[in-house]
Amino acid sequence: MTRASPALAAVALAIGLLLVVFLVVPVTAVVYTAFADGQGGFTLAHFAAFAEISLMRESFANSLYVAGFTVVFATIVAVPLAYLTVRFQFRGAVLIQTLGVLPLVMPAFVGASAMQLLFGRSGSLNLILKDAFGFTLPLMEGLNGVIFVETLHYFPFILLNLSAALANIDSSMEESAQNLGSSGWRLFSRIVFPLALPGYVAGASLVFIKVFDDLGTPLVLNVTNMLAPQAYLRVTSIGIEDPVGYVICVILVLFSIAAMAGSWWFVKRRDYAVVSRGGAMAPRRKLTAWQTFLAYGWIGAVLLLVLSPHLGILLLSFSKVWSFTVFPEQFTTAHYATVSEDSTRMIWNTFLYCGLAAFVDVIIGTAIAYIVLRTTLPGRQILDHLVTVALAMPGVVLGIGYLRTFKGIEIPFGGGALTASWLIFVIAYAVRRLPYALRSCVAALQQVHPSLEEAAENLGASRWRVIRRVVVPLMAGGILAGFVTSFITAAVEISETILLTSRESLAPMSYGIYLYMQSIAGRGPGAALGVIAVVLVAVGTYLSHRFVAANAPQNQSTGAKP
Repeated sequence: MTRASPALAAVALAIGLLLVVFLVVPVTAVVYTAFADGQGGFTLAHFAAFAEISLMRESFANSLYVAGFTVVFATIVAVPLAYLTVRFQFRGAVLIQTLGVLPLVMPAFVGASAMQLLFGRSGSLNLILKDAFGFTLPLMEGLNGVIFVETLHYFPFILLNLSAALANIDSSMEESAQNLGSSGWRLFSRIVFPLALPGYVAGASLVFIKVFDDLGTPLVLNVTNMLAPQAYLRVTSIGIEDPVGYVICVILVLFSIAAMAGSWWFVKRRDYAVVSRGGAMAPRRKLTAWQTFLAYGWIGAVLLLVLSPHLGILLLSFSKVWSFTVFPEQFTTAHYATVSEDSTRMIWNTFLYCGLAAFVDVIIGTAIAYIVLRTTLPGRQILDHLVTVALAMPGVVLGIGYLRTFKGIEIPFGGGALTASWLIFVIAYAVRRLPYALRSCVAALQQVHPSLEEAAENLGASRWRVIRRVVVPLMAGGILAGFVTSFITAAVEISETILLTSRESLAPMSYGIYLYMQSIAGRGPGAALGVIAVVLVAVGTYLSHRFVAANAPQNQSTGAKP
C-alpha cells in the first residue's frame, strides 16, 4: 500500500459526500420523521399510533409470517437439491444446478400473474386436480400465494450459498465420521450440515430480507396487508407527510439490518474452520437404484416448479384467450405488437437509466476499490461500510426518503424538479446497485498484483497513468461484470420505480409491467414486456459470467508439467 495523494483524498471525499447526500441523508430523513413531533422534538407517538391500528398490526404479523415461512419452504427446496447435486454422483448435475438458479433471472413480480393462471383457484393445476380427484389446492390464495411465489423465486440464494459451503468441506471430516459408523441422516445432520451452516445462514438471511421488504409481488397479487405495500399505499394515498408510513419504513430498515447482523453474529459465535489436509472435497457417493429413483423424482418435481413461472409468462405473452382452461385456447403475437407500439419509450428509458446508473457504479466502485486496497488513506474503510449500508436498505424506504428529502429541489439551468425528472431514477438505481459493482471491482483488483503497478512507477509512470494504463485494463473483466450486474438488477427494480415515477413518459420497463398487470386486458402485453425483461436479464447474466470466466486468473504451475 502507498500513501494517498491529495488528489485521491479529494476523490474519496467526493465519493463520501455523494453517499452521504444520496444515501445517508434520505434514510436519516425517514428515521427522523418517524420520531419527530412536528415541532423539532422527539416522540414515540407515531409508533403508538402504528400499534393502535389493527391493519398495521396485521401487516406486521403478515410480513413476519410470509418472510419466515418463505425461508422454511425455501430451505425444504434448496437443502436437498444442494446436498444431492454436490455430494452424490448425478448425471446432469451441472444442468440441474443451472436450472436451479433460473428463478433469479426472472423478477418475482413478473411471474406472479402467470403463476395465478397455473396454480390459482381456477388455474391449470387445480383444473386437473378437480377433474381427476375432486379437490383443489389453495396455493395462490392470499398470503399463501405470496409465500409460494417468493419461495420459488428466492430459494436459489440458499442453494448457491449452501452448495459453495458444501463443496468447501474437507473430505477428511466426513471420512472420519463414516469410519466411526455414521451415515445417512446422522452424517448429514451431525457433521455435514453443521460445517456448512455459515453458507446456509447467509442464504437464509438474504431470503428473509428480500421477502420482508418486497413490494412488487404482493401488489401484483393484490395482497396489501403487509408492511411494504402499506408503506407504499400510505404515502401515495394519504401523502408524503403521513408519519405512520415512516414508522413502517423504520421497521423495514431495522429488520433488514437485524437479519444481516443476526446472521453474522450467529456464524461468528462458533468456529466452523477445519484443519484441512489439502482442501480435497469429499468424493461423490453413489446412490442405490431406489435412492436414485427418489432423488431424480424430487429434483424433477423441484425443477418443474422452478420452470413454471417462465413457462407461464411465455404462454401468457402469446395467449389470446386463457381462462378456466389448462392451456391457452388461442395464441397471438398481438401482445408483442402492442408492446412495440406503446412501450418502446419504456424500453429505451430502461436502457438509459440503468446504463447510466451502472456506468456511475463501476466508476465509483473502481475508485473505492483502489482507495481501500491500494492506499493507507485514514478512514478509507468507511466508504466500503457506507456502500454496504445500501445493501440493507429496502427500495421502498429509499424511494420514500428521496421523495421527502429532495422535494422542491430544482435541477440547475431550468431542469425542473429533481423528483419529477429522469435523473432521480439514475441516482436511485446507482445507489441501490453500487454494492454489486463494488464487490466485482474489489474482486478484480485483488487479482492484480501490486508489483505490476510498482514496475510501471519505477519506469517513470505517474500514479494516474498507472491507474489508467495498467490497473483499469487489468480490472476490465471485473468492471464489465460489475456493470452488467448493476444494469440487470436495476432493470427489474420495482420498489423505487413505482414510488419515483411521476408520469408515464418517464417510466422504465418494470413500471410498465406493473401497470399492465393491474388489469386482465393488460396481462398479455404485460407478459410480453416481462419476457423482454427476462431475456434482457438472461443475456446480461450470461455476458457477466462470460466476462468473469474470460478474465479469471489461470492456475500457475510450480514446476509440474501440465
